Parts: sequence; C-alpha cells; structure tokens
Amino acid sequence: MKLENSVIIITGASSGIGESTALKLAKHGAKVVLTARREERLEKLKKKIEDKGGEALVVAGDVTKKDNFDAIVKKTLDTFKTVNVIVNNAGLMPLSYVEKFKTDEWNTMVDVNIKGVLNGVSAVLPTLIKNKGGHIINISSTAAYKYFPGGAVYCATKAAVKMFSEGLRQELTPKYGIRVTSIEPGAVSTELTETITDEDILEKFSDLKNMTTLESEDIAEAIIYALTQPDRVNINDVHVMPSEQQ
Repeated sequence: MKLENSVIIITGASSGIGESTALKLAKHGAKVVLTARREERLEKLKKKIEDKGGEALVVAGDVTKKDNFDAIVKKTLDTFKTVNVIVNNAGLMPLSYVEKFKTDEWNTMVDVNIKGVLNGVSAVLPTLIKNKGGHIINISSTAAYKYFPGGAVYCATKAAVKMFSEGLRQELTPKYGIRVTSIEPGAVSTELTETITDEDILEKFSDLKNMTTLESEDIAEAIIYALTQPDRVNINDVHVMPSEQQ
C-alpha cells in the first residue's frame, strides 16, 4: 500500500501511540482521521499536522458506542469519499488484583478494548469490502501472550483482540484482499498507566521506572512497516518489546 493519499482512521488519537501514528502517517502523505473523546487535543494535533503540510480531519467520538463509530465513518466518507485503513488503537489499562473486585473497571476495559475494536471493524468493513482491499490494524499487547499478576482482565481483552484479528485475517484476506495485523507492544511510555487506581499495582509499577521502555514512535514505525508491505504480504503479528523487558 502507498501511504500517500490513503485515508486512515486512528482511534485514541489524542495521545500516545495514536498521536505518534497520526503524525508519522501524515508525514508520509496519508489523510488521517483523528478520533477520541478529547476533541480539544485532537484539534491541537490537527493543527500540528496541517502546519507541517499534512491533511487531517477531526471527528470526536466514543468507540464504545456503535452509533458514534458509524458517524465517524460517515463523516470520513463525506469528506474523503473512502476509507483505506483503520488503526484500532483506543485502549485502557486499569490493572487491579481480582480480589479487589473493581468490576466497573473490568467492564470499562471490555467495552473499550474489545467492543471498541468490534465497533471499528463493523463500521469500516462495508467500505473495505466494496474497495476489495484495505488494512485493519488492531493494537493488542504482549499481554495477549504473557499473563502478569493484576492483569487478568486486561490480558484477557488483549488476547481477544489478537484472536479476533486472526479470525478477520483468515476470513477477509483471501476473499477480499483486506489485510489484518495485530500490533503487540510491550511496555510503552504512554498515559496508559494513569488509569490504574489499585495502589498495590501502582507500587509495583514504580519498580519499572529504571527500565528504558518503548516510545510511542516505535509502535508507529511498526504500524507503517505492516502497512507498506507488498500486496502479497500480510504481516499477521508485530511483537515489539523493550530491550530490557523480560
């Protein structure tokens, strides 16, 4: 796929991996559609992209609401006439030990990390099928492979994203030429840990401060790698770890 003039929807674009991905894709000439709940931050990102000669559209929305996602895709089609790629990046990680019974946080993770991806795929898929091509990028995690204490629900949601991605690949790629990639980062320096309310977990995370984590730009580069392969190549999984992480 040529990135230039391709239309790419990025969820969770207001910070971290989503923001870095939008900046890098716009630099390559893609038309990026920025979506998240924090519209003010999206507008600032849009200006930054446009100041560098790029093209961006802001459509604020909540990925957990199907009608919101349908509206995001409609605005994209109204503006750019098509969709070529979706980067399902929006996610939360309020880790906690199961015995703390933070069930509201469990449900929020399921809504954002799993249902948000399902809503994104269902919203763009008719257009990708019509185009007989495109790319679905889902941000999973190394947590899909490796459980860690406090991550029971989070790991489960990311395992679901990884398996859903593989199901999409097997069903869509041979039939419609729609490529599907699961991006699976290890520890990344983002706002993700700011949603943690379990004090015991926060204390454990303080032990990681001496480790050099990945930067969001590293994951953006992995996404670009997957997107720019020849049509005959589908990058199923991209597993990216900090050099120091075990």
